[in-house]
Amino acid sequence: MITAAASQPYSMKHTVRATMLKSSIAIAALFVAPLAMHAQKAPQWKVDPFWPKPLPNKWSTQQIVDISVDKNDHIWMINRDEPKPDELGASTTPPRAECCVLGPEIIEFAQDGTVLRSWGKKEYVPGWPKHLQSMIVDPEGNVWISGTEPGDSIQKFDGNGKLLWDFGHRWPKDTPIKQDNQRTDLLMGIEDFELDYANKEIYVNDGARNKRILVFDMNTGAFKRGWGGHGVPLSEIDNDPTPTYDISGPPPDSKQFVQVLHTIHLSKDGLLYIGERGADRVSVYTTQGKFVTSWFVHPSTQARGANCGGPFGTTAGPCGTIFNMAFSADKEQKYLLVADGTNNMVWVYERKTGKLVNSFGGNGRYAGQLHWIDTIATDSKGNIYTGEVEDGKRIQKFVLQK
Repeated sequence: MITAAASQPYSMKHTVRATMLKSSIAIAALFVAPLAMHAQKAPQWKVDPFWPKPLPNKWSTQQIVDISVDKNDHIWMINRDEPKPDELGASTTPPRAECCVLGPEIIEFAQDGTVLRSWGKKEYVPGWPKHLQSMIVDPEGNVWISGTEPGDSIQKFDGNGKLLWDFGHRWPKDTPIKQDNQRTDLLMGIEDFELDYANKEIYVNDGARNKRILVFDMNTGAFKRGWGGHGVPLSEIDNDPTPTYDISGPPPDSKQFVQVLHTIHLSKDGLLYIGERGADRVSVYTTQGKFVTSWFVHPSTQARGANCGGPFGTTAGPCGTIFNMAFSADKEQKYLLVADGTNNMVWVYERKTGKLVNSFGGNGRYAGQLHWIDTIATDSKGNIYTGEVEDGKRIQKFVLQK
Protein backbone atom coordinates (compact mmCIF):
# COMPACT_ATOMS: atom_id res chain seq x y z
CA MET A 1 0.00 0.00 0.00
CA ILE A 2 1.34 3.41 -0.92
CA THR A 3 1.48 5.82 1.99
CA ALA A 4 0.77 9.51 1.48
CA ALA A 5 3.53 12.04 1.84
CA ALA A 6 3.26 14.66 4.57
CA SER A 7 2.95 17.65 2.26
CA GLN A 8 -0.30 18.43 0.46
CA PRO A 9 0.72 20.10 -2.83
CA TYR A 10 -1.83 21.27 -5.36
CA SER A 11 -1.47 19.37 -8.62
CA MET A 12 -2.32 21.14 -11.86
CA LYS A 13 -1.66 18.35 -14.31
CA HIS A 14 -4.31 17.42 -16.83
CA THR A 15 -7.33 17.43 -14.57
CA VAL A 16 -8.63 16.63 -17.56
CA ARG A 17 -13.15 15.30 -30.56
CA ALA A 18 -14.40 13.77 -32.82
CA THR A 19 -17.44 14.35 -34.98
CA MET A 20 -17.89 10.93 -36.54
CA LEU A 21 -19.76 9.78 -39.61
CA LYS A 22 -23.35 8.79 -38.97
CA SER A 23 -22.52 5.24 -39.94
CA SER A 24 -20.35 4.91 -36.84
CA ILE A 25 -22.98 5.92 -34.28
CA ALA A 26 -24.44 2.46 -33.77
CA ILE A 27 -21.00 1.02 -33.25
CA ALA A 28 -20.02 3.89 -30.96
CA ALA A 29 -22.78 2.93 -28.56
CA LEU A 30 -20.99 -0.35 -27.92
CA PHE A 31 -17.91 1.31 -26.56
CA VAL A 32 -18.85 1.39 -22.93
CA ALA A 33 -15.88 0.47 -20.83
CA PRO A 34 -16.50 -2.72 -18.94
CA LEU A 35 -14.41 -5.88 -18.71
CA ALA A 36 -16.36 -8.77 -17.21
CA MET A 37 -13.26 -10.12 -15.56
CA HIS A 38 -12.76 -6.95 -13.54
CA ALA A 39 -14.52 -5.69 -10.45
CA GLN A 40 -18.19 -4.87 -10.96
CA LYS A 41 -17.86 -1.57 -9.11
CA ALA A 42 -15.16 -0.25 -11.42
CA PRO A 43 -16.11 2.99 -13.19
CA GLN A 44 -17.34 2.82 -16.76
CA TRP A 45 -17.37 5.38 -19.57
CA LYS A 46 -19.28 5.77 -22.83
CA VAL A 47 -18.01 7.69 -25.84
CA ASP A 48 -19.83 10.84 -26.97
CA PRO A 49 -19.52 10.52 -30.78
CA PHE A 50 -20.64 14.13 -31.39
CA TRP A 51 -17.99 15.81 -29.23
CA PRO A 52 -16.42 18.23 -29.99
CA LYS A 53 -18.21 20.35 -32.59
CA PRO A 54 -16.45 20.72 -35.96
CA LEU A 55 -13.46 23.03 -35.85
CA PRO A 56 -14.10 26.47 -37.42
CA ASN A 57 -12.36 28.16 -40.33
CA LYS A 58 -11.54 24.86 -42.09
CA TRP A 59 -8.87 24.08 -39.51
CA SER A 60 -7.31 20.66 -39.72
CA THR A 61 -6.87 18.47 -36.67
CA GLN A 62 -3.26 17.49 -36.23
CA GLN A 63 -1.23 15.70 -33.52
CA ILE A 64 -3.21 15.86 -30.26
CA VAL A 65 -0.25 15.34 -27.97
CA ASP A 66 -1.61 16.77 -24.73
CA ILE A 67 -4.85 17.84 -23.06
CA SER A 68 -5.43 19.89 -19.92
CA VAL A 69 -8.72 20.78 -18.20
CA ASP A 70 -8.92 24.10 -16.37
CA LYS A 71 -10.84 25.17 -13.25
CA ASN A 72 -13.91 26.01 -15.39
CA ASP A 73 -13.91 22.53 -16.96
CA HIS A 74 -12.76 24.00 -20.27
CA ILE A 75 -10.72 21.54 -22.29
CA TRP A 76 -7.44 22.70 -23.77
CA MET A 77 -5.47 20.73 -26.33
CA ILE A 78 -2.17 20.92 -28.17
CA ASN A 79 -2.83 20.60 -31.92
CA ARG A 80 0.80 20.05 -32.92
CA ASP A 81 1.62 21.18 -36.44
CA GLU A 82 2.56 18.05 -38.46
CA PRO A 83 0.29 18.09 -41.53
CA LYS A 84 0.31 15.99 -44.68
CA PRO A 85 -0.13 17.71 -48.08
CA ASP A 86 -3.63 16.30 -48.61
CA GLU A 87 -4.79 17.94 -45.38
CA LEU A 88 -4.03 21.50 -46.49
CA GLY A 89 -5.87 21.72 -49.81
CA ALA A 90 -7.66 24.95 -48.84
CA SER A 91 -4.45 26.74 -47.92
CA THR A 92 -3.21 27.28 -51.48
CA THR A 93 -4.00 30.34 -53.63
CA PRO A 94 -6.42 29.64 -55.15
CA PRO A 95 -7.55 26.71 -52.95
CA ARG A 96 -7.03 23.37 -54.69
CA ALA A 97 -9.57 21.64 -52.42
CA GLU A 98 -12.40 22.40 -50.03
CA CYS A 99 -10.39 21.50 -46.92
CA CYS A 100 -8.27 22.32 -44.96
CA VAL A 101 -5.93 24.94 -43.52
CA LEU A 102 -3.47 24.66 -40.68
CA GLY A 103 -5.13 25.50 -37.37
CA PRO A 104 -3.67 27.02 -34.21
CA GLU A 105 -1.53 24.83 -31.99
CA ILE A 106 -3.37 25.74 -28.76
CA ILE A 107 -7.18 25.36 -28.73
CA GLU A 108 -9.66 25.80 -25.86
CA PHE A 109 -13.09 24.09 -25.88
CA ALA A 110 -16.18 24.72 -23.79
CA GLN A 111 -17.92 21.72 -22.22
CA ASP A 112 -20.25 21.49 -25.24
CA GLY A 113 -17.28 21.21 -27.61
CA THR A 114 -17.40 24.75 -28.97
CA VAL A 115 -14.05 26.45 -29.62
CA LEU A 116 -13.57 29.39 -27.27
CA ARG A 117 -10.02 30.63 -27.79
CA SER A 118 -7.07 29.59 -29.91
CA TRP A 119 -3.57 30.80 -30.60
CA GLY A 120 -0.01 29.71 -31.24
CA LYS A 121 1.95 28.44 -34.22
CA LYS A 122 5.52 27.86 -35.28
CA GLU A 123 7.67 30.87 -34.24
CA TYR A 124 4.66 32.42 -32.49
CA VAL A 125 7.09 33.96 -30.00
CA PRO A 126 10.87 33.59 -29.63
CA GLY A 127 11.55 30.20 -28.09
CA TRP A 128 8.19 28.63 -29.10
CA PRO A 129 8.86 24.87 -28.91
CA LYS A 130 9.88 23.28 -32.19
CA HIS A 131 8.24 20.04 -31.09
CA LEU A 132 5.36 20.78 -28.71
CA GLN A 133 4.66 17.96 -26.28
CA SER A 134 3.16 19.01 -22.94
CA MET A 135 0.68 21.55 -21.53
CA ILE A 136 -0.78 22.52 -18.14
CA VAL A 137 -3.44 25.14 -17.44
CA ASP A 138 -2.91 26.41 -13.89
CA PRO A 139 -5.58 27.60 -11.38
CA GLU A 140 -5.07 31.21 -12.49
CA GLY A 141 -5.85 30.30 -16.11
CA ASN A 142 -2.28 30.54 -17.35
CA VAL A 143 -1.15 28.08 -20.00
CA TRP A 144 2.24 26.38 -19.64
CA ILE A 145 3.75 24.50 -22.59
CA SER A 146 6.98 22.64 -23.31
CA GLY A 147 8.75 20.81 -26.13
CA THR A 148 11.07 17.86 -26.53
CA GLU A 149 13.66 19.06 -29.03
CA PRO A 150 17.08 20.35 -27.94
CA GLY A 151 16.57 24.11 -27.61
CA ASP A 152 12.96 23.68 -26.44
CA SER A 153 11.99 24.74 -22.93
CA ILE A 154 8.93 25.65 -20.82
CA GLN A 155 6.95 28.83 -21.54
CA LYS A 156 4.08 30.39 -19.59
CA PHE A 157 1.26 32.33 -21.33
CA ASP A 158 -1.97 33.92 -20.19
CA GLY A 159 -5.18 32.41 -21.57
CA ASN A 160 -5.16 34.78 -24.54
CA GLY A 161 -1.68 33.76 -25.62
CA LYS A 162 0.47 36.55 -24.16
CA LEU A 163 3.91 35.32 -23.13
CA LEU A 164 4.47 35.84 -19.40
CA TRP A 165 7.63 33.89 -18.58
CA ASP A 166 10.30 31.69 -20.12
CA PHE A 167 11.97 28.96 -18.07
CA GLY A 168 15.22 29.00 -20.07
CA HIS A 169 17.81 26.22 -19.52
CA ARG A 170 17.92 25.66 -23.30
CA TRP A 171 20.51 23.42 -24.92
CA PRO A 172 22.78 25.56 -27.13
CA LYS A 173 22.40 25.22 -30.87
CA ASP A 174 24.95 22.96 -32.61
CA THR A 175 26.11 21.52 -29.27
CA PRO A 176 26.59 17.71 -29.39
CA ILE A 177 23.78 15.68 -27.84
CA LYS A 178 24.78 12.95 -25.44
CA GLN A 179 23.40 11.54 -22.21
CA ASP A 180 24.51 13.52 -19.16
CA ASN A 181 22.50 12.92 -16.00
CA GLN A 182 24.70 15.06 -13.80
CA ARG A 183 24.41 18.42 -15.54
CA THR A 184 21.46 20.55 -14.38
CA ASP A 185 21.94 24.01 -15.92
CA LEU A 186 20.96 23.01 -19.48
CA LEU A 187 18.28 20.60 -20.72
CA MET A 188 18.11 18.71 -24.03
CA GLY A 189 14.37 19.25 -24.36
CA ILE A 190 11.64 18.38 -21.85
CA GLU A 191 9.62 15.21 -22.21
CA ASP A 192 7.01 16.30 -19.66
CA PHE A 193 6.64 18.50 -16.59
CA GLU A 194 4.37 18.99 -13.58
CA LEU A 195 3.58 22.03 -11.41
CA ASP A 196 3.33 22.01 -7.62
CA TYR A 197 1.48 25.28 -7.10
CA ALA A 198 1.50 25.12 -3.29
CA ASN A 199 5.27 24.75 -3.07
CA LYS A 200 6.03 26.78 -6.21
CA GLU A 201 8.02 24.01 -7.85
CA ILE A 202 8.34 22.57 -11.35
CA TYR A 203 9.04 18.85 -11.73
CA VAL A 204 10.81 18.18 -15.02
CA ASN A 205 10.65 14.73 -16.54
CA ASP A 206 14.07 14.71 -18.22
CA GLY A 207 13.57 11.28 -19.66
CA ALA A 208 14.10 11.27 -23.42
CA ARG A 209 17.85 11.73 -23.70
CA ASN A 210 18.51 11.43 -19.97
CA LYS A 211 16.79 9.36 -17.24
CA ARG A 212 16.06 11.50 -14.21
CA ILE A 213 13.60 13.82 -12.45
CA LEU A 214 14.66 17.42 -11.79
CA VAL A 215 12.98 20.00 -9.56
CA PHE A 216 13.18 23.76 -10.16
CA ASP A 217 11.78 26.87 -8.54
CA MET A 218 8.57 27.88 -10.32
CA ASN A 219 9.30 31.62 -10.10
CA THR A 220 13.04 31.83 -10.73
CA GLY A 221 13.82 28.62 -12.62
CA ALA A 222 16.63 27.83 -10.16
CA PHE A 223 17.56 24.17 -9.75
CA LYS A 224 16.62 22.68 -6.36
CA ARG A 225 17.06 18.88 -6.41
CA GLY A 226 16.86 15.77 -8.56
CA TRP A 227 17.05 11.99 -8.54
CA GLY A 228 17.24 8.87 -10.65
CA GLY A 229 15.45 5.53 -10.51
CA HIS A 230 14.62 4.24 -7.02
CA GLY A 231 15.63 7.63 -5.64
CA VAL A 232 19.38 7.43 -6.32
CA PRO A 233 21.20 10.79 -6.37
CA LEU A 234 22.11 12.33 -9.70
CA SER A 235 25.76 11.45 -9.15
CA GLU A 236 24.90 7.72 -9.16
CA ILE A 237 22.93 7.66 -12.41
CA ASP A 238 24.88 5.95 -15.18
CA ASN A 239 25.10 7.49 -18.63
CA ASP A 240 25.02 4.15 -20.43
CA PRO A 241 22.49 3.03 -23.06
CA THR A 242 19.57 1.00 -21.72
CA PRO A 243 19.57 -2.67 -22.80
CA THR A 244 16.86 -3.90 -25.17
CA TYR A 245 13.56 -4.96 -23.59
CA ASP A 246 13.35 -8.77 -23.85
CA ILE A 247 9.72 -9.94 -23.94
CA SER A 248 10.64 -13.64 -23.92
CA GLY A 249 10.97 -13.56 -20.13
CA PRO A 250 9.65 -11.55 -17.19
CA PRO A 251 9.80 -7.74 -17.47
CA PRO A 252 13.26 -6.40 -16.58
CA ASP A 253 12.82 -4.47 -13.32
CA SER A 254 15.65 -1.98 -13.83
CA LYS A 255 16.95 -0.04 -10.85
CA GLN A 256 17.64 2.94 -13.08
CA PHE A 257 14.87 4.88 -14.77
CA VAL A 258 14.28 3.57 -18.30
CA GLN A 259 13.97 5.91 -21.26
CA VAL A 260 11.59 7.18 -22.36
CA LEU A 261 10.14 8.68 -19.18
CA HIS A 262 7.02 9.89 -20.97
CA THR A 263 4.84 11.48 -18.30
CA ILE A 264 4.74 12.73 -14.71
CA HIS A 265 1.74 13.55 -12.47
CA LEU A 266 1.38 14.80 -8.89
CA SER A 267 -1.49 13.41 -6.81
CA LYS A 268 -3.40 15.32 -4.15
CA ASP A 269 -1.69 13.31 -1.42
CA GLY A 270 1.76 14.39 -2.53
CA LEU A 271 2.97 11.47 -4.63
CA LEU A 272 4.61 11.68 -8.03
CA TYR A 273 3.52 9.09 -10.59
CA ILE A 274 6.10 8.63 -13.33
CA GLY A 275 5.35 6.75 -16.54
CA GLU A 276 8.38 4.83 -17.78
CA ARG A 277 7.25 4.02 -21.31
CA GLY A 278 10.59 2.33 -21.97
CA ALA A 279 9.89 -0.16 -19.19
CA ASP A 280 6.07 -0.50 -19.24
CA ARG A 281 6.32 0.64 -15.64
CA VAL A 282 4.55 3.11 -13.34
CA SER A 283 6.90 4.34 -10.61
CA VAL A 284 5.77 6.26 -7.55
CA TYR A 285 7.88 8.70 -5.51
CA THR A 286 7.52 11.33 -2.84
CA THR A 287 8.19 14.91 -3.91
CA GLN A 288 11.61 14.62 -2.26
CA GLY A 289 12.55 11.66 -4.45
CA LYS A 290 11.98 8.74 -2.11
CA PHE A 291 10.90 5.60 -3.94
CA VAL A 292 7.48 4.30 -2.83
CA THR A 293 6.38 1.53 -5.21
CA SER A 294 6.02 0.53 -8.86
CA TRP A 295 4.01 -1.80 -11.08
CA PHE A 296 3.99 -2.92 -14.70
CA VAL A 297 1.38 -2.09 -17.34
CA HIS A 298 0.85 -4.93 -19.85
CA PRO A 299 4.53 -5.92 -19.61
CA SER A 300 4.38 -8.44 -22.49
CA THR A 301 4.34 -5.40 -24.79
CA GLN A 302 7.70 -4.56 -26.38
CA ALA A 303 8.88 -1.38 -24.67
CA ARG A 304 12.15 -0.56 -26.42
CA GLY A 305 14.54 -1.95 -28.97
CA ALA A 306 15.52 -1.90 -32.62
CA ASN A 307 12.05 -2.97 -33.84
CA CYS A 308 10.28 0.00 -32.28
CA GLY A 309 8.89 2.58 -34.69
CA GLY A 310 7.76 6.16 -34.44
CA PRO A 311 4.75 7.94 -35.92
CA PHE A 312 4.10 7.00 -39.56
CA GLY A 313 6.73 4.25 -39.33
CA THR A 314 6.56 1.82 -42.25
CA THR A 315 8.46 -1.12 -40.76
CA ALA A 316 7.57 -1.16 -37.05
CA GLY A 317 4.86 0.09 -34.75
CA PRO A 318 5.16 1.99 -31.48
CA CYS A 319 6.55 0.46 -28.31
CA GLY A 320 5.82 0.83 -24.63
CA THR A 321 2.50 1.06 -22.82
CA ILE A 322 2.58 4.28 -20.79
CA PHE A 323 2.12 7.28 -23.09
CA ASN A 324 0.28 9.40 -20.53
CA MET A 325 -1.73 9.13 -17.32
CA ALA A 326 -4.53 10.91 -15.45
CA PHE A 327 -6.18 10.63 -12.06
CA SER A 328 -9.89 9.98 -11.58
CA ALA A 329 -11.90 13.04 -10.50
CA ASP A 330 -13.10 11.77 -7.10
CA LYS A 331 -11.71 13.38 -3.96
CA GLU A 332 -9.37 10.48 -3.22
CA GLN A 333 -8.25 10.10 -6.84
CA LYS A 334 -8.95 6.41 -6.42
CA TYR A 335 -8.02 5.43 -9.95
CA LEU A 336 -5.04 5.98 -12.22
CA LEU A 337 -5.91 5.99 -15.92
CA VAL A 338 -3.11 4.94 -18.26
CA ALA A 339 -3.13 5.80 -21.98
CA ASP A 340 -1.42 2.95 -23.87
CA GLY A 341 -0.54 4.04 -27.40
CA THR A 342 0.84 0.69 -28.49
CA ASN A 343 -2.17 -1.44 -27.56
CA ASN A 344 -4.52 1.53 -28.00
CA MET A 345 -6.17 0.98 -24.66
CA VAL A 346 -6.99 2.94 -21.55
CA TRP A 347 -6.08 0.84 -18.50
CA VAL A 348 -7.82 1.68 -15.21
CA TYR A 349 -5.85 0.91 -12.05
CA GLU A 350 -6.50 1.35 -8.37
CA ARG A 351 -4.02 4.11 -7.67
CA LYS A 352 -2.88 2.91 -4.26
CA THR A 353 -2.58 -0.81 -5.03
CA GLY A 354 -1.74 -0.93 -8.74
CA LYS A 355 -4.60 -3.39 -9.28
CA LEU A 356 -6.09 -3.41 -12.80
CA VAL A 357 -9.88 -3.01 -12.54
CA ASN A 358 -11.06 -2.03 -16.03
CA SER A 359 -10.01 -1.06 -19.54
CA PHE A 360 -11.50 0.23 -22.78
CA GLY A 361 -10.55 1.22 -26.32
CA GLY A 362 -9.00 -1.04 -28.91
CA ASN A 363 -7.29 -0.15 -32.17
CA GLY A 364 -9.63 1.39 -34.73
CA ARG A 365 -11.16 4.54 -36.20
CA TYR A 366 -14.76 4.29 -35.02
CA ALA A 367 -15.92 6.48 -32.16
CA GLY A 368 -14.71 4.95 -28.92
CA GLN A 369 -11.83 3.09 -30.53
CA LEU A 370 -8.32 4.51 -30.38
CA HIS A 371 -5.41 4.81 -32.77
CA TRP A 372 -2.08 5.83 -31.25
CA ILE A 373 -3.54 7.41 -28.13
CA ASP A 374 -0.95 9.80 -26.73
CA THR A 375 -2.73 11.70 -23.96
CA ILE A 376 -5.58 11.49 -21.47
CA ALA A 377 -7.23 13.90 -19.04
CA THR A 378 -10.31 14.10 -16.80
CA ASP A 379 -12.71 16.91 -15.93
CA SER A 380 -14.37 17.57 -12.55
CA LYS A 381 -17.38 15.38 -13.49
CA GLY A 382 -15.13 12.38 -14.14
CA ASN A 383 -15.39 12.47 -17.92
CA ILE A 384 -12.33 11.38 -19.86
CA TYR A 385 -10.72 13.12 -22.84
CA THR A 386 -8.23 11.32 -25.07
CA GLY A 387 -5.94 12.62 -27.81
CA GLU A 388 -4.47 10.66 -30.72
CA VAL A 389 -1.40 11.23 -32.86
CA GLU A 390 0.11 9.74 -36.03
CA ASP A 391 -2.89 9.56 -38.41
CA GLY A 392 -5.38 9.13 -35.56
CA LYS A 393 -5.42 12.92 -35.16
CA ARG A 394 -8.49 13.43 -33.00
CA ILE A 395 -9.74 14.25 -29.52
CA GLN A 396 -12.57 12.19 -28.01
CA LYS A 397 -14.79 12.49 -24.94
CA PHE A 398 -15.88 9.52 -22.83
CA VAL A 399 -18.72 10.27 -20.41
CA LEU A 400 -18.63 8.72 -16.95
CA GLN A 401 -21.65 6.45 -16.43
CA LYS A 402 -23.49 6.90 -13.15
